[in-house]
Amino acid sequence: MIIGIPIYQKVDLFDVAGPYEIFNWMKQFAPALKAEVYLIAAKPGLIKTRDGLVMKPHKTFRQVPKLDVLWVPGGDPSALNKLMNDPARTYLNFLITRSRKARWVTSVCEGALLLAKAGLLDGYNVTTHWAFIPCLKNFPAVKVVEGHPRFVIDRNRITGGGVSSGLDEALKLVEYLSSYEVAQQVQQIIQYYPHPPVTSTIPPTKTCPLDKH
Repeated sequence: MIIGIPIYQKVDLFDVAGPYEIFNWMKQFAPALKAEVYLIAAKPGLIKTRDGLVMKPHKTFRQVPKLDVLWVPGGDPSALNKLMNDPARTYLNFLITRSRKARWVTSVCEGALLLAKAGLLDGYNVTTHWAFIPCLKNFPAVKVVEGHPRFVIDRNRITGGGVSSGLDEALKLVEYLSSYEVAQQVQQIIQYYPHPPVTSTIPPTKTCPLDKH
């Protein structure tokens, strides 16, 4: 089983790091899966996240012809615009080709916009980060779920909300890939029992942040 996270310059750190650790704990608790988790980039070289942390991808796009799970992270609006409007469509074409045989096609945060631009969310119920809901509604064939769910499952598509939603979403995916018991073990080892020390409400949004970049 190959789980691939295609990363890019100015990607959101937590969209990558949280799920990456969860999937690797799954490997330890479910060795029979023989799972591998790769950070994948269009070409060799270091990737700097939106916050400046540097990561080194394990593989390039060409080195991973097939994926069982495609996990698409969000990123800085300028990075999203660059990928979505790239004349060569390098990133989008990777999503399209690798999704064809994937068991699960997933995204967290603004990663849903990349899947939507690739046409991979047409006809599916989906969500994304609350601030980017207006952007997602620009794709008429995509069915944006009302409210702000942590994640949405529609057939083999799973889309998550803001960055922390990736933890919930990844745990659910662990359940699907292995078992509920393995997901519980992962939950225990990372001690994921959230009880935030502050409370707030999600504000309404009408404009797409991509339009400002």
